[in-house]
Amino acid sequence: MTKASLLARAEQLRSARRPFVFATVVRAERPTSAKPGDCALVHPDGTIEGFVGGSCAESSLRVQALQALDLNQPTLLLITPESTEVVSESTPGVVTVANKCLSGGTIEIFLEPSIPDPLVFVYGHAPIAEALLDLGQHLKFDVRPADLNTDFPVDLFAVILATHGSDEVEVIKLALDHGIGYIGLIASRRRGRAVLDLIGIDGERLEQIHTPAGLDIGAREPEEVAVSIFAELISARRSESPSPRKALVDSAGVSAVDLVCKMEVAQVDSSMHLEYKGNTYWFCGSGCLEAFKFDPDRYLSNIS
Repeated sequence: MTKASLLARAEQLRSARRPFVFATVVRAERPTSAKPGDCALVHPDGTIEGFVGGSCAESSLRVQALQALDLNQPTLLLITPESTEVVSESTPGVVTVANKCLSGGTIEIFLEPSIPDPLVFVYGHAPIAEALLDLGQHLKFDVRPADLNTDFPVDLFAVILATHGSDEVEVIKLALDHGIGYIGLIASRRRGRAVLDLIGIDGERLEQIHTPAGLDIGAREPEEVAVSIFAELISARRSESPSPRKALVDSAGVSAVDLVCKMEVAQVDSSMHLEYKGNTYWFCGSGCLEAFKFDPDRYLSNIS
């Protein structure tokens, strides 16, 4: 894929609220197959689109890109054939990986994770609802109007009701059934309690509903109420800190060790792997996989 087509693909993924990592080669020492400017997309399941090197370089890229995606932190990845240990603490934002399977040369790749902004549904047409829709775009929230017929996507972060009594019970029940962590009801304390009584819930599920919605900052004007609600959403967002891959990949954050070269390998379907005697073994590339297939007992005997 050309860089232009990868950039277009990245924009398509952003529009679809799909997380990914954009990887760009910034330096390459010979002999390497990659060149500065080569780029690739790494998806949450480890699938790679584009080119930043051979299968061994891709294996190191896959591990570090998925970690960058989980942490939502840009990373400069240095892949070297030298027998050095992985270094990720000496220089913040820089990770050095020794990949003994490289044919030679050193590659530096910049990893830039792209995570969708938290999705928030706002119900109602009151001035507060309009203020929420306007303010959210400035605070890196994806705020959208919704009604009773709007489907709940799997990554919906919050639901806020400014309907002044219309469809409140129905929407709150739907949000509870879908496990939405933050449900904000804009109402007085008295009316809020009355709505909760109608729903008839208690315990942990009751803690998901915030009414009156927002932090108590003495807000009166619609814009002030919107500020108080987003302040509460930001607090909830920072305390929760979910993995962007959690809802997409069951094995998020899991890695394995290649028994042949001892490299870390992402334990995802897109990594090379082999079933042997009821167990799955993971490899950085075809060379290590073939070596294991030729004499598996040799490598299994080294497992402590």
